[in-house]
Amino acid sequence: MNLILLGAPGAGKGTQAKRLEERFGLIQLSTGDMLRAEIAENSDLGAQAKSFMDGGRLVPDELIIDIISRRLDQDDCKHGVIFDGFPRTVPQAMALDGMLEEKHLEIDHVIELKVEDSAIVERITGRFSCAKCGAGYHDKFQRPEVDGVCDACGGTEFTRRTDDKAEVAKKRLDAYNEQTAPIVGYYREKGKIESIDGMASIDQITQHLVEVLG
Repeated sequence: MNLILLGAPGAGKGTQAKRLEERFGLIQLSTGDMLRAEIAENSDLGAQAKSFMDGGRLVPDELIIDIISRRLDQDDCKHGVIFDGFPRTVPQAMALDGMLEEKHLEIDHVIELKVEDSAIVERITGRFSCAKCGAGYHDKFQRPEVDGVCDACGGTEFTRRTDDKAEVAKKRLDAYNEQTAPIVGYYREKGKIESIDGMASIDQITQHLVEVLG
């Protein structure tokens, strides 16, 4: 089973992807993680990607598709994957479909987490994570059980992303609405889109996802 999670930054895609990984034995694929892995491996694809990134340029869609293709050929992806953060545009979605077709694969589900714009900004600006293990928290919605102590590893230092500010969050949201939202229409024409209320609780969203995926 291969699925795509759509939703604005802060919609909760990462949280739900981790839960679906555990529930269905899927592998979460992040383009950022894959790019970093290829660069660390010093592969040909990684070297090409690094040349673009070092020059402050976006990595071309064709190169990202090649990196995804290589990742899908690895054994741990045989049971299915979750695409988180990709595709971001309709051309990327079309390129992904083409690559999957060559492998005799397809996207089985496309799930959109719908969250109000004002809630997105609140979610993003309140995020912080453990500096030691990376466990994620939120000022309002998910604080550590013991204030100042990470639930996962016991660490006492926390960090916030420099771009998790209200003005930056609004720009990222605008970019999502302009570039990524049209993907919903693309997959709706294919009869594969399912929208879920991302304003519900984390557990309620997980339950709805499980129902959709069977």
